[in-house]
Amino acid sequence: MARNKEFDPTIVLHKAMEVFGHYGYEGTSLQNLLEGLGIARQSLYDTYGTKKDLFISAVKHYMNEKTATVISYLESPGSVKKSITKVFHEGVNVLKDEERRKECFIMDSAIAQISHDLEIAEFFKQDLKRLEDAFYKALVRAQEQGELGKHKNINALAKYLNHSRYSLTQVAKLSSDNKVLDEHVSIILTTLD
Repeated sequence: MARNKEFDPTIVLHKAMEVFGHYGYEGTSLQNLLEGLGIARQSLYDTYGTKKDLFISAVKHYMNEKTATVISYLESPGSVKKSITKVFHEGVNVLKDEERRKECFIMDSAIAQISHDLEIAEFFKQDLKRLEDAFYKALVRAQEQGELGKHKNINALAKYLNHSRYSLTQVAKLSSDNKVLDEHVSIILTTLD
């Protein structure tokens, strides 16, 4: 008779995001994972496979959660500019929170692995497309509602806004001054005027 898991796999994935976010993929040892996840070595292998498998699972889990949240904001009724502002302010709020920001830093490790791992590269490519499409549709709606200045290239603006979301993580890593994050977002949002 198989034993039931004595841990919640979703909680373990969140812990893995923190561990990989702190040490980076290359810098994360098996010992770091076992201590950070609070599970036995065999449970780690039985549930997630290798370190690489766990990393990919954690990255996908993180990005799927974040992407779903962003898309839900962008598709919400009402002012598109307010929705986009909410996307960026929520990102800043996460990065200002010492506990929640630990998970965000997994993105640095994931992006660094793109050139070495086809699965991660393909996942990022698909996720980028989903988000750029969501920003594009929201911007078209904003233009139809008369909220958007005279942008000739909505597609480029959608890509810019999406990539600007990624830049928030770098700003947070490079500066401990939260005011810098706020200023960065203020400048990004001026592109909507």
